[in-house]
Amino acid sequence: MAEVDRGFGHEEEVTKDGSVDLKGRPFIRSKGGRWTACSFIVGYEVFERMAYYGIATNLVLYLTDKLHEGTVSSSNNVTNWVGTGMSMLTLTVSLHSLRPPECCNTNATPLQVGIFYLSLYIIAVGTGGTKPNISTMGADQFDDFDPKERKQKLSFFNWWMFSIFFGTLFANTLIIYVQDDVGWGIGYGIPTAGLLISILVFLVGTPFYRHKIPTGSPFTVIARVLVAAIRKWRAMLPNDSKELYELSLEEFLDKAAMKSGPDTPWMLCPVTQVEETKRMMKMLPVLLVSIIPSVMAAQVNTLFVKQGKTLNRSMGPHFKIPPASLAAFVTIFMLISLVLYDRFLVPFVRKYTKNPRGITLLQRMGIGLAIHVLIMIVASLTERYRLKFVRDHGLVDEKTIPLSIFILLPQFALMGIADTFVEVAKIEFFYDQAPEGMKSLGTSYFTTTLGLGNFLSSILLKAVSQITMRGGREGWIQDNLNASQLDYYYGFFALLSVLNLTLFMVVSTLYSYNSERMEAGDEIVEDGAARQREDEKEANIDR
Repeated sequence: MAEVDRGFGHEEEVTKDGSVDLKGRPFIRSKGGRWTACSFIVGYEVFERMAYYGIATNLVLYLTDKLHEGTVSSSNNVTNWVGTGMSMLTLTVSLHSLRPPECCNTNATPLQVGIFYLSLYIIAVGTGGTKPNISTMGADQFDDFDPKERKQKLSFFNWWMFSIFFGTLFANTLIIYVQDDVGWGIGYGIPTAGLLISILVFLVGTPFYRHKIPTGSPFTVIARVLVAAIRKWRAMLPNDSKELYELSLEEFLDKAAMKSGPDTPWMLCPVTQVEETKRMMKMLPVLLVSIIPSVMAAQVNTLFVKQGKTLNRSMGPHFKIPPASLAAFVTIFMLISLVLYDRFLVPFVRKYTKNPRGITLLQRMGIGLAIHVLIMIVASLTERYRLKFVRDHGLVDEKTIPLSIFILLPQFALMGIADTFVEVAKIEFFYDQAPEGMKSLGTSYFTTTLGLGNFLSSILLKAVSQITMRGGREGWIQDNLNASQLDYYYGFFALLSVLNLTLFMVVSTLYSYNSERMEAGDEIVEDGAARQREDEKEANIDR
């Protein structure tokens, strides 16, 4: 057990995973890390997500009501913004010279629109810079080589997502109400204040954070391996394993590690780097089949909200539910299902599977993808019912119809349950399966699926809108949703989700997990399948 002398005649235990404090010294276990440090990181995330979703959730209505954009353009601008990534934004909705005119017949000036979108994309860039790193930093507060801390780490991403949705719940209720009924200036000022609080919370926790020693850019490592392998593509793998640089019989050997040609980083790579690159590339098929779920989730803040605006939102004589507040039910059902999953389902299933997580990460993700199919079927049937009501009562030209907004509740609730399975499993999978020195890059795979999913949502919405209007026909998606065929569009999404689920099942069946430490009493054992793969590699090398 590693210990350090503090100079007082006794020694204290340090972490075994190589983590250090701010001064680069081995981190004393009792000084921080674990949930002590994570409480500050989770607190940061609560306020930061409150700020982000305080903007994102209601953005489509601001673009529609204030910038007078249509259904397709407003929805696409929201998903494009999310795909890319406070103070400046607050100014754009507060200062008279930057605020668009209130009259619905007067468009915003190019300067007003430009400043508004510049503010949004600055936020997107900042978010893109922090998201992959902050969750990785949280997971790094637990020592994988300590059985107790490793067990705690298995629950980290569940509670990490809990913090995200807790902040989202505040945004989807109070902030959206302020934006709709008090004013956009105050409504965007609150997220700005929340962002400042999140920074302060994060800084207060600085003395308690464990840090990993930087090992260089993972992109450089991957690029070197790929370049070295390409430059040696004609070379034959050696029969003598001594021809390989940094030999390890438990590593798979390839051409980038062959001693052939100049001994430079771009021509000769250690086997360790080759294997790290392979592990990152092995996850790419999972990344690709994780994009469609993000397309489905993107509808919550776009078309689902637009639907809600057409329905009766009254709760009593003096209160109306803001359309975007229905997203709070996504959060509520996610929070409830996440607690039930972590505290009840996992311990129960673990008794039978002997898996510390209850089920594998890909199995968890697959359950969520199946729920996405159900969501889009429900959304399509609900919209068909809404449109039938509109046509039966001659309400096509009415902005609001006498049908309760709560008919949309099932699709929002199911999306929250799906997030418990899909989103948590995605971020944990990409972190867990990434090499030790590339955890942040692995986590960025998760945010990449969100970004690409939102971009793809924009592409699909625009393409379907244009294709269905060919030949002078009325398109599926129009500015007037009462004259649209949004039920067909959701049906298309249901079919797309089925196809993606089928592909996911193929990918998950072919995927082999990396060697993983799992607790068995006080021993640390490797996953049997992973151990078998390593034995096969050794056998091939011996031959």
